This record gives sequence, structure tokens and C-alpha cells, in this order.
Amino acid sequence: MKKTQIKICCIASEEEAQIALNEGADAVGLVGKMPSGPGVIGSDRASSIVAVLPDRVDSFFLTSHDRGRDIVEELGVSHASTVQIVRHIDPVEYLPIIENLPSLRRIQVIHVENDSALALIERYNEVADAFLLDSGKTMGANSQFGGTGKVHDWAISKQFVQSTDLPVYLAGGLSSENVFQAITEVRPAGVDVCSGVRSNDTLDLEKVQAFVKEVKRADEAINRQ
Repeated sequence: MKKTQIKICCIASEEEAQIALNEGADAVGLVGKMPSGPGVIGSDRASSIVAVLPDRVDSFFLTSHDRGRDIVEELGVSHASTVQIVRHIDPVEYLPIIENLPSLRRIQVIHVENDSALALIERYNEVADAFLLDSGKTMGANSQFGGTGKVHDWAISKQFVQSTDLPVYLAGGLSSENVFQAITEVRPAGVDVCSGVRSNDTLDLEKVQAFVKEVKRADEAINRQ
């Protein structure tokens, strides 16, 4: 039976985390220091939110560091269960993370700018526990590492999912209006949403409910096939 995991990102408070959990989220995303994008709260604030989460809920901490030792230090403060690495870092930088935080789940973000994203599967397949496909921009002067609110080419994402045995989360411009199509086309293990469930920089209960409803509808459609 298909059950797509739901991750609600850019959580900014204990209250927002509780809303997400009450409405069926399987994971929450907490944003560390970033050069761009929404939802930044830092590792100290993230730690306070992680402390109130039940054990069944995964806490993803988003880091923009590209050095393994800096990621270890940041996660040591946030106490999240999962690190989401938003840069295409050198795989060797995973080694300090694996050595110092062996129980930490490692999610490598892949920014789907074109089909060259597929070549990154082999690069990270042995060090990451899962992938997350997003719509950031790694090329050029104005890098963006998520929170763009833009959709990327789902045909590439679908091919990515079919080309790796690791779980793949889909992010990038998702909302209640398109997540049904995203899930039925791409078949990700999970979906990740930030701007699609927020209004005026606040988690919007009605948008969360609509998003979760559409995820469940997509799963039901797949399970009927």
C-alpha cells in the first residue's frame, strides 16, 4: 500500500510544529542558516522545537554548510533526527558525519536544474540515506538552496526515482493544487512543502489540511491501480 510521507518544512515554532503533527505530518523541517530562502530559525531555536516532538516524528534540520565537521557541530546543537544537506557537497565530507553522528539520518538535496541531476545519484548513493529533489539553483552567482516556490521538471524527478533504490522526497513549488499530480506522476517516497502551506509567513491551517487531503487522495488513486 502506497503511503507518501508528508514533511512540512519552514516550521518556526512549537505551535506550528503541533499544527503540522495534528494534521498528519510525518516530519517537520527546521531551517538553519541559509544564504537565501524562507524559514531560517537556526540550530538553537530548532533544538527547542525538537524537544517537544514525539519520537514518531522525524525532525529534519536543513544545513547549508559544505564541511562535514561544521555540519556535525550544527547538528550537535539542534538535536534533529535527520540532516538535510542543501548543497551538492563533496561526498568525502560525509565521513565526519557518519563517524561522529552514526544514528543521524542523512538526506542529500539534489537541485533539479536539468537532467545532469541524474548523474548525482552515483555520487551520493553510498553515503546518503535518502534524496530530496528540489528546485534550487547551484549554477551562477545567485545560488538558491530551496524555498523557491518553483516547480522543476517532474519528468527528470520521475527518472531519478526509478534510478535509485534510496527513498526520494519531492519538493519544489508543491501545494494542494499540484501535489496529487506530483505524486501520481513521480511516485516519491515523500513530499516536502514550505511556501505551499504558508500565508503571510505563518503556517496556514486550511492550506495544511488541503495539502494533506490531496496527498491521501493521490495515495488512494495509486492503491486502486
